[in-house]
Amino acid sequence: MRNKHKSDYFLKAALSCGVGLGALMVGSLATAQDAPEGEETKRLGVITVTSTKREQTLQDVPVAVSVVDDEVIARAEIQDLNDLQSLVPSLSVGQLQSSANVNFRIRGFGNGANNAGIEPSVGVFIDGVYRSRSAAAISDLPNLQRVEVLRGPQSTLFGKNASAGVISVITRKPQFEHGGAVEASYGNYDAMRLKADITGPLTDTIAYSASGYFNKRDGYAQDLATGTDVNQRDRFGLRAQLLFTPNEDLEVRLIGDYDKIDEICCVAANIINGPTGGAILALGGNLDFENPFSYEVFNNFDSENDIENYGFSGQIDYATKFADLTSITSYRTSSLLTDQDSDFSSADLIGTNPSRGDIDTFTQEIRLTSNNTDGMIDWMVGGYYFDESVETVSSLTYGADFRGFADLLTGGGLGTVEGILGGAPAVGNLFAQEGQGRFLNFGQDNTAWSLFGTLDAHLTDRVTATVGLNYTEDEKDAFGNLVSTDTFSALDLVALGVAIGVPAAVADDPAFNPFLPLAALQFLPPFLDFPNVIEDGKSNDDKLTYALRLSYEVSDYINIYGSYSTGFKATSWNLSSDSRPTSDIFISGSPVTNPPASPIRDAGLDVPNLTSGTRLAGPEEAKVWEFGLKASFDRVAFNVAVFDQTIEGFQSNTFTGAAFTLANAGEQSTQGVEWDITASLTDNFTVVFAGTAQDPIFDSFVNSASGDISGQRPSGIPKLVTSLSGNYDFVIGGMDAYIRGDWQHESGVDYFDDPANQAIIGFQKKIDLANASLGVTTPNGLRVSLWGRNLFKEEFVTTAFPSVAQSGSVSGYPNQPRTYGVTVRKEF
Repeated sequence: MRNKHKSDYFLKAALSCGVGLGALMVGSLATAQDAPEGEETKRLGVITVTSTKREQTLQDVPVAVSVVDDEVIARAEIQDLNDLQSLVPSLSVGQLQSSANVNFRIRGFGNGANNAGIEPSVGVFIDGVYRSRSAAAISDLPNLQRVEVLRGPQSTLFGKNASAGVISVITRKPQFEHGGAVEASYGNYDAMRLKADITGPLTDTIAYSASGYFNKRDGYAQDLATGTDVNQRDRFGLRAQLLFTPNEDLEVRLIGDYDKIDEICCVAANIINGPTGGAILALGGNLDFENPFSYEVFNNFDSENDIENYGFSGQIDYATKFADLTSITSYRTSSLLTDQDSDFSSADLIGTNPSRGDIDTFTQEIRLTSNNTDGMIDWMVGGYYFDESVETVSSLTYGADFRGFADLLTGGGLGTVEGILGGAPAVGNLFAQEGQGRFLNFGQDNTAWSLFGTLDAHLTDRVTATVGLNYTEDEKDAFGNLVSTDTFSALDLVALGVAIGVPAAVADDPAFNPFLPLAALQFLPPFLDFPNVIEDGKSNDDKLTYALRLSYEVSDYINIYGSYSTGFKATSWNLSSDSRPTSDIFISGSPVTNPPASPIRDAGLDVPNLTSGTRLAGPEEAKVWEFGLKASFDRVAFNVAVFDQTIEGFQSNTFTGAAFTLANAGEQSTQGVEWDITASLTDNFTVVFAGTAQDPIFDSFVNSASGDISGQRPSGIPKLVTSLSGNYDFVIGGMDAYIRGDWQHESGVDYFDDPANQAIIGFQKKIDLANASLGVTTPNGLRVSLWGRNLFKEEFVTTAFPSVAQSGSVSGYPNQPRTYGVTVRKEF
């Protein structure tokens, strides 16, 4: 349970910070507002937001939202959602072991990588279409208009629940005037990017647009064993649109897109060399021990990341006399094939680890939004339908060196067991042999529907009360099949001890049974497939969520609001080899010890070395209190929000060195303050300072992969994240020019929830990144810019994890080194 004194202190500090920022800015604004009559002041641009399903200005919308428009994205050289976090402190994007595994988090909450059964807690929508997995959302950003990041649950605005927040990407519609642009970039590591788009009318009522991109770069790391560059880029995409406007009341927008990734990613370096390092060297293998920023690694073969996404969507907007009708229909498919040398050494311990996934998604959303702007009531009602199929086929096999590795670690323990068994045909002296492994097939069918809506009651000219509701039903049918050919992992070591004379009463005690220490090498035990006669592989969730909000327009410049909202994410199935029956239907233990009866055992379904665990993680339920202040003046605009956010049943997916453990945290919460200040210090110089300060904690997490970590601060969530940027516009030689810089800071944070693993790595993650760009635009519209990211070569490990099959060692992903280049863009 949260330490009350500590949490109250932090909340008071957060409130003081928010109030202090507000008072500071209000005090400084008087000068700008009281400028001498006739003296010209520069007004900040108006930023439009549509994620609330109505077009409003950023300062008028009473929700916590950050907006990054196309001009900022171009000047800051933001290429994808991974880069976006340098401008939005509440957003964290983590690149994991493959191009397809990316994790989005808002206010520290988020999941969705490394298990096809887990939908992300942060929903990604592109032009109103939900992208259900990160592999379908990581392509280069298309012909952008803006990106909106909404913080906290958004169930009453988006039919598909997002318990932690939403990233909404809005692209440009086709235009009825001819136009387009061509852009080319070249940078270090032989980076080449090409982008082009064109738009114009086909008839008086039909317009089109087409765009494409190509992104290729050599890897910034080198595999000294294969001679190949690692962490390269090789991506391209195409996108086409049609816009049909037969009259002023009807608009139809059709979008088709295709993108492909085929690259070698991602470099995993040795961070801590544990006791197994000597065995790897003895086998003739190699590692660059504890030197992650050499960007040199050793693997037996190149990784494979082949990702293909395509989809179609149609949006119909029709204005009636009392409301606007919107229909969005979409079909998307995502296919990915990945493989890597998962022991990340040139010793052939893990042979191959290929995985293929196919995801097909159909969605339909219908909304009706009132358009009587003069009334006391504004409303929006909608319905959403979601139908998706997911299937994965994968395998993991032992390499040629694994048997030798096991013998070195155990002093020939496997051979001893083989000798005792006498080369029995069931064993055949084939323990830990090359090609043995596990072969998996998992999948699920998911259908969901929801009804949602909001009602805004304008109680006075300046006071608005809002009520939002969402009712969702979510059904999943999941299956899992696994075949293990690892004969040693199928051995009952307890029974083997009894066979040599160890009393059954103590045969499960390593102090008496000499074989039990070898259980650490039983990596790939037999699996209980599901559904079966006990487990039906079905889940059915339903939930009513809501939002309550009161906003007050203090003046034409200042708005304040308070809100309470709830959110929901349905059950996630564990579609991995670590999926196991729960303890209420199976009690583990060797048959020779006469374990208690349980439904799985009574049905005759128990397999050797089966243990209890989780088949699924139950629903997440979010609750958020939020109080905000928004102000906009001629030269300064600022937003401050104080929040208290809790997620009950947070779906945690933790890597333990051999598998991912999926479990529900009892409760995870955070309290904090966010701010976003934009100030035009002169007519030419604009500064943006944004940040998030928070105090995250596991209020209750008894059954985590690391044991009971209740009361512990979650790993990977810094207490302070800030972003500071400045942009100076000037004229040189008759050309418009700018210089821009930004700095991203994250305070130190642990890599692991498990104190033992954190003690092994011995340091925290801390980030201070600086980026800059300089550009000029000629009178004929040619823009040339020079840019650099991570200018000062900041070095940090983005994610750390226990090394695969190497107890006591830690691996991790070093951050991207300094990159720089030149971009040329011509609009026409």
